[in-house]
Amino acid sequence: MSAEATNPASPGPVTATAAAEPPAAPRRRTRPRIDLRRLGRAALLGTTSRDRLPDAIGHVADAHRAHHPDADLEPLRHAYVLAESSHRGQMRKSGEPYITHPLAVTLILAELGAETTTLTAALLHDTVEDTDVTLDQVGEQFGEEVRYLVDGVTKLEKVDYGAAAEPETFRKMLVATGDDVRVMSIKLADRLHNMRTLGVMRPEKQARIAKVTRDVLIPLAERLGVQALKTELEDLVFAILHPEEHARTREMIAGNAARPDDPLAETTEEVRAVLRDANIPAEVLIRPRHFVSVHRVARKRGQLRGADFGRLLVLVNEDADCYAVLGELHTCMTPVVSEFKDFIAVPKFNLYQSLHTAVARADGQVVEVLIRTHQMHQVAEAGVVALGNPYTPHPGEQPGPSAPSGPAARPEATDDPTAADGERADPTRPGWLSRLLEWQRGAPDPDTFWSTLREDLAQDREIAVFRPDGGALTLPEGSTCVDAAYAQYGEDAHACIGASVNGRLATLSTVLKDGDTVQLLMGQDPASEPSREWLEHAHTPAARIAIQRWLAAHPTDGDGKDGEDAKDGDRAAGGDGPGERPGRRGRAGAGARTGRSAPAGTGRPDSGPAAADRPGAASGATVTATIGAAVDRAGATVRLAGCCTPVPPDEVTGFAVRGGVVTVHRVECPVVARMKSGGRPEVGVRWGDTTECRVTLIAESFGRPGLLADLTEVIAMEGVAIVSATVGAPNQQQVRHTYTLQLPDAAHLPALMRAMRGVPGVYDVSRARPQTAGA
Repeated sequence: MSAEATNPASPGPVTATAAAEPPAAPRRRTRPRIDLRRLGRAALLGTTSRDRLPDAIGHVADAHRAHHPDADLEPLRHAYVLAESSHRGQMRKSGEPYITHPLAVTLILAELGAETTTLTAALLHDTVEDTDVTLDQVGEQFGEEVRYLVDGVTKLEKVDYGAAAEPETFRKMLVATGDDVRVMSIKLADRLHNMRTLGVMRPEKQARIAKVTRDVLIPLAERLGVQALKTELEDLVFAILHPEEHARTREMIAGNAARPDDPLAETTEEVRAVLRDANIPAEVLIRPRHFVSVHRVARKRGQLRGADFGRLLVLVNEDADCYAVLGELHTCMTPVVSEFKDFIAVPKFNLYQSLHTAVARADGQVVEVLIRTHQMHQVAEAGVVALGNPYTPHPGEQPGPSAPSGPAARPEATDDPTAADGERADPTRPGWLSRLLEWQRGAPDPDTFWSTLREDLAQDREIAVFRPDGGALTLPEGSTCVDAAYAQYGEDAHACIGASVNGRLATLSTVLKDGDTVQLLMGQDPASEPSREWLEHAHTPAARIAIQRWLAAHPTDGDGKDGEDAKDGDRAAGGDGPGERPGRRGRAGAGARTGRSAPAGTGRPDSGPAAADRPGAASGATVTATIGAAVDRAGATVRLAGCCTPVPPDEVTGFAVRGGVVTVHRVECPVVARMKSGGRPEVGVRWGDTTECRVTLIAESFGRPGLLADLTEVIAMEGVAIVSATVGAPNQQQVRHTYTLQLPDAAHLPALMRAMRGVPGVYDVSRARPQTAGA
């Protein structure tokens, strides 16, 4: 495999090697290919005088000055002198002087537009690892920023870490990247040059390195927006891990290049004519697909036609010109509307901005078109590398006399894409990186970190969900309310008892969609704990690791005890008589507690006996007391119907039954309608002076240990006797409690219901809905 670096046309993407580069249209401005063997000889024999730049880094200086005409080259000269003298006598396995490797890495970054500090660190990136140079020496001679970058990419010794050296090295680099993304820029360029020269390694080592590149570094390049490095790394990995498919793809590309007709070239001329007539200054280029892209398109579409081997790229000067070009193309050509995407108005999380569309040719072929400004193109190719020094003040800003520089100057990151300094405003601090750094702290061992990192990086799509206060959480696609809880509260999310999504109560397993508003219901009960079931719904590493750590620390807890508590509580409650507190298993003296937030949009009132009745609710008891109601019939005995348990001030009616008894029902009770339809006459009833009453309440809750005990304690503290209590089996983490209660005063019912709603985990309390049973 070639070890040569290339220096393509502005805006500076690094092209793949000959072994992995599809045939491309000629570029108008190219630099000659660099011969690294000649470069090695120049490094050994060339001048190192302070009066002039060493010949060996002349090409680096040219590439750097192309992006930064006023750059001071003295740090590069100084860094080269130290690197060359330190690596002198060392050889690469490819047979070249070792200094050619840091030179090639520096060249890659220079072509992408990296600033001088990054290039200085790139020249020195292996000195501490492979020579006698120390970090202190680097810091003394080049400053703390260069020292930090070199330290960030320096590998940990296998002697000290054994098999954990590789994952721990990546953990160290990611932590350093959290403070300065230039660390990962250097690592990506370093891996690219190593992949270019990987052919001298044993096949099994090639495969191992290629797999790590595929699983970790390519996703990181994608997330940092460095497409120029990502695409070449993909092709190099493809050639190593899938040589047969790579060979077939090469044949397809070669076959297309040999065709006499070129639909992309024809469409290019047509687009140029359209834009010329519209007086829109633009550069229209053919952008050939790289090997992996061709392979993916072939798997998706089957037989490829000429237009499938590339796309058109339209470069303009201003954002408004992008939409002007789009309008002309859609007006003068045949657009394929389903292919339109606007990544300018809504950029991708990796900084990418562009308009995507497609036009249909007369022969039925579809040509994809990318429209962007020159600046957008630079960022699309180089990503965070194109942003330069993240600590350089913005135009018009002046750092204070004591303002820090380097990683210490970095302000607090935020996940809010609407914030002034959020991840879209300052993409050198992306939200995905903040989340990664958060969960890696909880990884219990290198193996867990390594496997979780690969899983995390495989999630390449993100969604934004909003909190009720307007803030945002950025999560991987497929995340649930469990993930949102741990993203917002960290390990405090162990106390999460439910969620409201878009104003409606939802289970914690609910999968969130982009744009959802989620409110997390957090209890303040110190005994709150996660359920083992949560692991089935945890999609993010942060949530999974936090839950696993808690379960490991509490091996006999967190196993979904709600149903067990319900059964025990039911047995205890069933034997208690009126006015007695049922047996309990939870903590004593808890009282009524208020959670951190209440569900939004549930529509439940603070009072009103039947304001939230539900179909199918069971009353739980038949009441035969003769209290609280007066009947307009002399000598009649009054019985409150157990099917609807009326209480003052419910509107009521009565019906005579056997034995001269009058049963009193709420007027909306289904029994009333059935009796009327059967010709049974109504008996006028009204509420008397006696205020004691019996009522059946339904408490809807999220399951948690000790909930039954807390509810019964609150009921007792309100001076209400429990006649009976039943608890249904948990269903999707939700539990229904049914209580038949004896109230000393019916007017106290709204206060009782409010107190029950205040118990953490309870999201609604309502009167039992009248049943269809007879009176």
